[in-house]
Amino acid sequence: MKEKRFWLRTIILAMMLVAIGYTIYSNVFVDKKAIQVGDSAPDFVLTDLNGNKVQLSDYRGKGVFLNFWGTWCKPCEKEMPYINRQYDVYKNEGVEVIAVNVGEAKVTVQTFVDRFQLTFPIVIDQQDQVMNAYDINPLPTTFLIDKDGKVVDIITGTMTEEDVKKHMERIKP
Repeated sequence: MKEKRFWLRTIILAMMLVAIGYTIYSNVFVDKKAIQVGDSAPDFVLTDLNGNKVQLSDYRGKGVFLNFWGTWCKPCEKEMPYINRQYDVYKNEGVEVIAVNVGEAKVTVQTFVDRFQLTFPIVIDQQDQVMNAYDINPLPTTFLIDKDGKVVDIITGTMTEEDVKKHMERIKP
């Protein structure tokens, strides 16, 4: 009985060591290819504040202004009204905004949305899967995606309202 327990523990320990070794190897030695201009934007499905599924590929045929942000991010807070005003203009010209919040509580995000009266789709990336897929750092970061799903540009840092307008113009189908 003791010998059986010994072998069982040894096997479990060996499996744990293999798993830990693989995790370290994949995080240190395997290159994550960052998304670059010209690449296809990775598809994703997230839920908006109303409980509706938002899938990037559903927006094919439109330009997508994909913005990653947080309520605590002062530069994000500054550009949100600019994005909202330009969205009101460009949504009728084939440009959509998807604002991906980076894992905050729904109530926190909803309070922010209400405060700034934002009208574009807001989704929350609870497990940071989309943020990791897009290799986001720092916030805010915006991906300009054309009607064919290709990344046209990647903008990091705060934009002025004029910047937002120019960028939306660039992805207009």
